[in-house]
Amino acid sequence: MQNAKVKTNRAIAANGCVAALILVSLLAHARTLTAQELRPGVLAERPEEPAAGTAGRITIARPGERDFIVDSADLISSADEQHIRQLATKLLNEKATPIIVVTIESMAQYGGAGMRIETFAHLLFDQWAIGQAKLDGQLWNTGILLLVSRDDRKARIELGAGWKHEQDALAQQIMNEQIVPRFRQGDFSGGIVAGVEALDKMARGLELPKPPTPWWLPVLVVGAVALLIFTVISLIRRGASGWAWLFWGALFSLIGYLLYSLLRSSMNSGGGGGGFSGGSFGGGYSGGGGATGSW
Repeated sequence: MQNAKVKTNRAIAANGCVAALILVSLLAHARTLTAQELRPGVLAERPEEPAAGTAGRITIARPGERDFIVDSADLISSADEQHIRQLATKLLNEKATPIIVVTIESMAQYGGAGMRIETFAHLLFDQWAIGQAKLDGQLWNTGILLLVSRDDRKARIELGAGWKHEQDALAQQIMNEQIVPRFRQGDFSGGIVAGVEALDKMARGLELPKPPTPWWLPVLVVGAVALLIFTVISLIRRGASGWAWLFWGALFSLIGYLLYSLLRSSMNSGGGGGGFSGGSFGGGYSGGGGATGSW
């Protein structure tokens, strides 16, 4: 009878070890999946640039995913370019909102002869697909374009459709108070920097959406709790020694740490500093909102 009880206890312990090892393996694999599959902001594939003169297209080459600036009119100083890129990089990382700055000599030189600057900016915004159309399955589309046409003496702030015209008044205030007054004084670089700094502050009201919890995470949590209960009952029933409790305690500490890491990764992958690792162009499109200025 005693031998049968010992064999039963050994079988229970063996089965528990096998189940625990399987759970640890699943947790380690799930952690890898979280790092690979739940990482937000995969860089959008860059489409081929249109040939110059293509009907209905603006003939300005799109910048790199994290270059942020096309200074064709040579209006921005090197120091200000560096400052703008630092601001834009931080905003893109933290809010998944790109600010793209474009300066041109005139709209006519880039396929926009006879166009209003609002139309030109709208077409360029959509052509480049500025911003992420969706983020973690939620509508996002918060890209920002600052366009300056030197010889036309026009500037435009174009906003992605995710802004829903809610920031048009603030964009106009930025244009009237930060950008245009400096342009009238001939300080184009200073006006652009002031505009970007103000747009950065405008965008800081955003919060990144939280990604959905993967379906397998609750299953792992339930499995870990069930295994813990089963193991404790088994140890109590067979009067296990202190070494057995120490072994199972260490094993469940490892399982708890892996579960905690998975939960934190799932909760934080949508926001926080450095939370977005993608680029500036991800299928975004203009909602027609923004502001126009002239000098």
